[in-house]
Amino acid sequence: MGEEYRMQCKGTTQLGSAIQLQEVTLENGIRDKAPEVAGEGKEPEGYTVEQAVEAMGLGRFHILLFIVMGSANIIEAMEIMLLAVLSPEIRCEWRLDDWQVALVSTMVFFGFMLCGVVCGYVADRYGRWTVVFGGFIWAAYFSLLTSFAPTYGWFIFLRSLVGCGVAATSQGFVLKTEFIPSKYRGSLLPLASVFWMFGSMLIIVLGMTVIPTLGWRWMIRISIVPSIILILLFKFIPESARYQVSVGNVAGALETLEWIARLNGTKLPPGVLRESVVKERGHGSVLISRTFRRTSVIMWYTWFVASFSYYGSVLGSSELLEKNLLCQTDADPHTHIRHDQQGAPCYCVPFSNADYSTLLISCLGEVALIPMNIGLLSVIGRRHSMAVVQVLSAAFFMLLNVCTTMFGFTVLLFLLRSVVSMNFNVVYIYTAEVYPTAVRSIGMGVCTSFSRIGGMIAPFIAQVLMSQSVLLALLPFAVACLLSAVGMLLLPIETRGRALLQNS
Repeated sequence: MGEEYRMQCKGTTQLGSAIQLQEVTLENGIRDKAPEVAGEGKEPEGYTVEQAVEAMGLGRFHILLFIVMGSANIIEAMEIMLLAVLSPEIRCEWRLDDWQVALVSTMVFFGFMLCGVVCGYVADRYGRWTVVFGGFIWAAYFSLLTSFAPTYGWFIFLRSLVGCGVAATSQGFVLKTEFIPSKYRGSLLPLASVFWMFGSMLIIVLGMTVIPTLGWRWMIRISIVPSIILILLFKFIPESARYQVSVGNVAGALETLEWIARLNGTKLPPGVLRESVVKERGHGSVLISRTFRRTSVIMWYTWFVASFSYYGSVLGSSELLEKNLLCQTDADPHTHIRHDQQGAPCYCVPFSNADYSTLLISCLGEVALIPMNIGLLSVIGRRHSMAVVQVLSAAFFMLLNVCTTMFGFTVLLFLLRSVVSMNFNVVYIYTAEVYPTAVRSIGMGVCTSFSRIGGMIAPFIAQVLMSQSVLLALLPFAVACLLSAVGMLLLPIETRGRALLQNS
């Protein structure tokens, strides 16, 4: 009897459970269908910063962005090219040897290298805008102090501090990239070469006009005027919306995006801005994680070569012109006079107008192949574009050994400056695209620090070894470019047309 009672209870319990389960299922079914019928209970639509940037397209804001951030390239170019123009002047001022002249450039890049990683970390933790703005003020201040340097030691110390400021301003490329839609990055970012070329030409023109009349110290003082103007204009550029959402400042990011939409005459996507907060920001360990390890190692070497070859071409051409080390078929008597002076205790021959003209023409090479650069980026992608320009760079370095006319040398130098400038452009673009927002600035900072190691070594080859043998001085640049071209083919990630990642 007890057993029969237990069986009845068990059956009743099972039946009750089945009925309850059916009710729950029915209730869920009604709940699932309810939004379809009444539209109630459905979460509002949402969009990310990436979708907002793509939806707003290009407009007046991007024109403003390119003018102001392009001006940052002008200032950076002026500070770097200043070294090539001043080499003959400081050699005479303090009766320097070749290695002492080369050390000036090396110390600038040393300051850049030390501050590159720090600036990248700070930019990921506290914002891109703050770092770039502070870099403008820092570089302008210490550049002005350089013009009052009483000794060679003070000069190289102050120039190294200028390098720190330039390291901070280079984060402006990250800030600019994060506001540009993916389909336009390959065509717009290479245009930064136009501003760099303008800055290079401006400092050469200042050297040509100011040095013979007022001296090199006044040339430095006048050269900081663009920095002061840029400090006033930079307040019109907002903080990166991608950075703002990564730190949880969704309201600030929304305000920035709404302002850009009004300026461009467009609208944001429907719904609310939604983006997850990135807690791990500025952690360099991500760069050597399994996802990015190979990419990081190859890019560190690529950045080294980009700077090594670029400043090798700039400083090497300056040295070839200053000492007339070229193999010329149309050499004039003045050339032989210069060579005879090299045995003097102080070998210093200021640039002539013809030398300045050659440097100006070579600067034009930095924009001559922009259409080719854009075409390569759009058709064959970032990785193969870097491989092509590295092979071309190696070829033109070796062609500088060919005995030719002054016109022929100018053409070769023009083409060399074109391809090494193209390579610098592409590595900037690829680096800004391949790393996520959480580590984009520190990724760029570490890469630029490796590039400055190349910049530190380049003067001793282009300015010291060049005096011993032009062939031996140019060969390391060509070999480094060829090795980098091989590395490009081993990169695992192609970023052409890919959205910028928010986190890893």
